[in-house]
Amino acid sequence: MTDNTAVYAGTFDPITNGHSDLAARSARMFDRVFLAIAESPDKRPLFSLDQRVALAQEVLADMPNVEVIRFSGLLIEFARKVGASVILRGLRAVSDFEYEFQLASMNRRLDREMETVFLTPSVRYTFVSASLVKEIARYGGDVSEFVHPSVHAALKQAYNTR
Repeated sequence: MTDNTAVYAGTFDPITNGHSDLAARSARMFDRVFLAIAESPDKRPLFSLDQRVALAQEVLADMPNVEVIRFSGLLIEFARKVGASVILRGLRAVSDFEYEFQLASMNRRLDREMETVFLTPSVRYTFVSASLVKEIARYGGDVSEFVHPSVHAALKQAYNTR
């Protein structure tokens, strides 16, 4: 375990088991991890920022060194503000790498001291994305194996499905 603080940022709309897997694994590598939930109004999230924060807090409640926090603006500025030296990013597939590499390169340009660490989810979650989970849930499909029970219930309520 290092003495570093890390930021794991995203929209988390909604938080999936893949996200919580990465949070749990990063919690073993860092003394403190901020799961930073971006406002992201341009993405038109299904859940409000308050809902996304509340769901993430419930899902990650058993991880004492992971703190769920909201943010807006530049990630690099937020990371500096909370004293983080590492930005965590998840990679599900090779197709994610180009975009994530571009973000990491820009963040490095904005702050040469900030490191980016890429983590891959457990094999059982490599295909799970929040977008796919929402699409399946929208049409009444069962997403219970991809999300925490409270997220599953919130998706059912949001889409008015059983």
